[in-house]
Amino acid sequence: MLIGILQTGLAPDALKDDLGDYPDMFARLLDGHGFTFRTYKVVEGEFPPSVTACDGWLITGSRHGAYEDHPWIPPLEQFIRDSFAAHVPMVGVCFGHQIIAQAMGGRVERYDGGWAVGATDYAFGDQKLTLNAWHRDQVTAVPPGARVIASNDFCTNAALLYDHAFTVQAHPEFRPAFIEGLMRTRGKGLVPDDLMAQATTRLTAPLADQTIAAQIADFFQHNRATGPNPV
Repeated sequence: MLIGILQTGLAPDALKDDLGDYPDMFARLLDGHGFTFRTYKVVEGEFPPSVTACDGWLITGSRHGAYEDHPWIPPLEQFIRDSFAAHVPMVGVCFGHQIIAQAMGGRVERYDGGWAVGATDYAFGDQKLTLNAWHRDQVTAVPPGARVIASNDFCTNAALLYDHAFTVQAHPEFRPAFIEGLMRTRGKGLVPDDLMAQATTRLTAPLADQTIAAQIADFFQHNRATGPNPV
């Protein structure tokens, strides 16, 4: 199954050589599930020729806000709507989670409560999963047709399920070394020092990244064959 990665942000140059860029992280996360990948740098204006050029789409994280005025955001929103109309399965992570919600009629805002950084606990129904996070923006209004499937006290709409999309606010593709690198290269002066210190204490916390990887894989495979999948 060919998954098109819609890259909406770039990893810091200081981290890429050792830890890879965002498409590399998703290929690593989903390794072993039978996928091949093709990357389109939509952040640089590179879009697929059609919504059916791949079997499914994965929208990455980004340092940009979904509500910001960038020339590639309106065509990305239209691509999302067209993919929904064509029933092509789509997964969104962090910015991807937000831009899908915004494109489908939800709302994304800068959260007054501040940042989520590092290992963070989420309630997926009766299951508690710990995933790495790096965000301040949030989906504050859920679009029609979406169902909230994960939350915590900080982030109410932490994962959404649509008929043909599955999105999560957290970063299952981020390993602890990358979180540490983000704190070092992007965090200073942006994220409060006490929050980064707290995140540092949880760098070795066990993560449920492979649990989410399995859910993403099941979602892609099930939707390609038979339609909506209750994650």
